[in-house]
Amino acid sequence: MADSSAPDVAGIEASIHNYRQAETRLFDLVHTRLDVSFDWQKQHLLGKATLELRPWFYPQSTLVLDAKGFDLHSVQLLEGSSNKPLKYTYDGAQLVIDLEREYSRNEALFVEIEYTAKPNELPVGGSDAITADKGLYFINPLGADPNKPRQIWTQGETEANSKWFPTIDAPNQRTTQEVYITVNNRYKTLSNGILVQSTLVNDSTRTDYWRMDQSHAPYLFMMAIGDFAVVEDKWNGIPVEYYVEPEYQRWAKAIFGNTPEMLTYFSEILGYPYPWPKYAQVVVRDYVSGAMENTSASLFMESLQVDDRYLLDENWDYIIAHELFHQWFGDLVTTESWANLTLNEAFAEYSEYLWTDYKYGDDAAAEVLLNQGDSYFREASEKQVDLIRYYYNDREDMFDSHTYAKGSRILHMLRKYVGDDAFFASLNRYLKKNEFKPVEVHDLRLAFEEVTGEDLNWFFSQWFLASGHPVLNVESHWEGGRVVLQVEQQQDLTEFPLYVLPVYVDVFINGEKTRYAIRINEQKQEFTFPASQQPQLVLFDAEEQLLAEVTHNKTPEAMRYQFQVAENYISRYKALNSLLEDKTPETRKILNAALADSSSFIRRLALAAFDDYQSSDRQAVLNQIARIAETDKSSLVRADALALLATTEPGTYREQFRKGLDDRSYAVVASSVYGYALGDATDKDAVFKGLEDARGVDVILALADYYAATQKTDKYDWYVKQLNRLSGNDLYYFINYFGQYLMQAPQDQVEKGAGLLKEYATNHQAYNVRLGAFYALAIQQSLAEKESMLREIAEKEKDPRVLEQYKNFF
Repeated sequence: MADSSAPDVAGIEASIHNYRQAETRLFDLVHTRLDVSFDWQKQHLLGKATLELRPWFYPQSTLVLDAKGFDLHSVQLLEGSSNKPLKYTYDGAQLVIDLEREYSRNEALFVEIEYTAKPNELPVGGSDAITADKGLYFINPLGADPNKPRQIWTQGETEANSKWFPTIDAPNQRTTQEVYITVNNRYKTLSNGILVQSTLVNDSTRTDYWRMDQSHAPYLFMMAIGDFAVVEDKWNGIPVEYYVEPEYQRWAKAIFGNTPEMLTYFSEILGYPYPWPKYAQVVVRDYVSGAMENTSASLFMESLQVDDRYLLDENWDYIIAHELFHQWFGDLVTTESWANLTLNEAFAEYSEYLWTDYKYGDDAAAEVLLNQGDSYFREASEKQVDLIRYYYNDREDMFDSHTYAKGSRILHMLRKYVGDDAFFASLNRYLKKNEFKPVEVHDLRLAFEEVTGEDLNWFFSQWFLASGHPVLNVESHWEGGRVVLQVEQQQDLTEFPLYVLPVYVDVFINGEKTRYAIRINEQKQEFTFPASQQPQLVLFDAEEQLLAEVTHNKTPEAMRYQFQVAENYISRYKALNSLLEDKTPETRKILNAALADSSSFIRRLALAAFDDYQSSDRQAVLNQIARIAETDKSSLVRADALALLATTEPGTYREQFRKGLDDRSYAVVASSVYGYALGDATDKDAVFKGLEDARGVDVILALADYYAATQKTDKYDWYVKQLNRLSGNDLYYFINYFGQYLMQAPQDQVEKGAGLLKEYATNHQAYNVRLGAFYALAIQQSLAEKESMLREIAEKEKDPRVLEQYKNFF
C-alpha cells in the first residue's frame, strides 16, 4: 500500500522544470545597427546586423543569438579595420557563434552578420491577441490588389523581431539602435527614434537613417514602409506625427489630435515627462493585433482610419491612450519576463480609465471600469490563473483578460487604498528608480512601500501573486438601533486566498448618508453601525472599487432608492439593471425618468427596459422613445432608440426611419436601415442603393444583412467591393453575410464567390478571417466542388487553432 503522506516527487520536479524564469543574461546587448533592404517579389529582407555586446558578468567564449528562419551569408568579428570570420552552428532558430577566446565583462565585442530573412517560410504561430507571429509582413507586395496599398511593417512582441534581425530576443535586454532602410523613393519609412538623414542611392532609391540613442528592448524595434501621408503635430518641441493613407490625411488630426493633450496629462500626473525624442503613430493594413507600443512609434490596425462621421459616434482615444501610456510602462520600464507582462499591460489598460476620467468625466470613466470587470469575469468563468504567472504553456497565453482587465482593476483598488497622492508619487518613484531597466512585480511593490511607509505584501500577494477573486455574500438588517452587516467570503479557500479587503459602507437614513470604513479579513465577519431607524439603503463597497462577485440581496424599493441617491455611476447602473424586469408602476416611473438621465450610458440602459413593453401607456412611451431617437444629443442613444422602434412598430415610424437614413451618424443610419427594411415602404431598394458607398461599417453590415435576408441577386459586385475595403473583425462578420448571400445567388456568382472565399480562407493574414471564409464556403450547398475546395484549404492551413476547428468538417 502506498504511503499517502509521501511527497509528490513528480509534481515537485514538474514544478521546477516548468518554471518560466526570466532569460539569463549572459551578454549585455549594448548597441544594434541594422542595414536592410527588401525583395518584394520573394518577400525577403536583405540585412546586415552589427551588434555590440559585453559579457554580463561571467567571462564568455560563445555567443548565442536568436535568428529565426534566416539564410546566413557571413558571420564576422570586427576588430579595428579588419573582419575575422567566425565559426558557428545554426539550427534555424538560434545562431551559436564560437568567439575563439573568452571575453571579460570589461571587453566589448562587435559581431557582423549578413543574412536574408524569409518570414513567410516560417511555421505559423500566434494567439487570440496577436494573431500571427511572422515578425515582418509584406502587404500586397506585388501590387496585384488594386484596392490595397503596398506596405511593409513589423510586429515584434513577443519574440518575433528575431525573425527579421539577429538579436537576443528577450524583454530583459536593452539596446540602443541604428537602422538604415533602403527603399524606393515613393515610400515613406518610419522607425524608432529620429530620422537623422535621407540619402539618395540613385534616381529611384533612397536610404533613410533612423537612430535611437536611448536603450529599449529588442521586441520594441519597428519599421513601417509605405505610401503614407504624414501629418505633423508638436508637443513641447517634440515632433508628433500621424502616418495614414493619403485618403485619410484630412481626418488624421480628428483621429489622433488628442495626442498632445494626452502627452501633457500623462507627463503631469506621473511627474515624468514623455521620455523619447519623438512620438509617431502609424496605421497599417492587415495588422495582426489592435496596436503595438513600439518605442516612440506606435503601430495601429487599419480600423483607426475613419472619417468625421464615424467620430460622431465614438472615437479611438482608448487605444491611443493605451499605446501612449506604454511609452512609460512597457518601453521606459519593461517587464523582465512574460510572466510579469501585467507590469506593461495593466498600466496601459488603466490609462484608458485615467484619460476617460480626465477628458470625458466620471460616468464615462466608470463605464470603462465596469467593462474591464465584465471582461475579466467572463474569462474567469473559464479559467482562473495567477496574474504574475510563472507557469504557462505558451508565452502568448499571457495576453488575456487577467493580464489586461484584471490588472487594471487591481491598480484601481491599489489607488483607492493608498490615495491619489501616494499612488502617483509611487508611480513616479517606480519610473525614476527603474528607468531604462527591466522589472518584476516586487519592484512595483517596493516603490509603493517606499512612498507609503507600509508593508504591502498582503495586497500584492493576494492580487498579483495568486489567482481568483473574492466571492462575497453580504447580508444586512436593522435591529435594536443598529445596522448589522454580515460578510462571508465564499471562494474556495483551498485554491484561492482569504482576502483582506478595505471597503466603505454607506448607510442612508432619512436621506442622510453616513460612510463607514471597514476591513474584511476573516471568512465570516459581522459589523455594526448605529441607526436610529430602519435605513433606506445599505450600500456595500460604496466606491465600487472591489473586483469581486458580491451578492447583496435588496428589495426593489431599495434598488430604486440606490439609483436615485448613489454617487457612483456603477452603483446607479447596477441598480437600474436589476430593475429592468420589474413591472411595478414605481419602477416604471424610475425607468421613464432614466430615459432623460444626464448620463448617456444610463439612457441607453433604460431603453433596454422597453424592448417588450406592454401596458396601457405603451404608445405614449413609444412616442417618447421616438422623440429621443430624434433629439437626444448622443448619436448612440438615438441609434438605440431607433433600433428599439424597429423591433416594435417599424411601420408606425417609417418616416422617422427614412429621416434617420440622412443622419450624419453612421450608427443612426444603420439602425434606420434595419427599421426601414422591416416596414412597408416600397422604395427600400432605391433608398438603400444610395447608401452603398457609405464608409461606416455599421451601415455596410446592415445593408449586407438586408441583401442576404431578402435574397437579392444583383449585389455581388457590391459585396466584393466591401470585401476589399474591410479588415479585422469587420471583415470576419461581413464574410458571414457574403456566404449567406451566395446561398441564394445565381450559380455563376456562387462559383466566383467560392473562388474569393477560397483565397481568403487560404491566404489571409488573420486566422479568424480564414476561418470565417471557410465557414462561408462550407454552407454553399449548390457548389459541386465544395468538398474538394474545403479539403484543399485544410491541407494548406498551418495554424493549430484553425486546424482544430476543421476537424469538425472531415
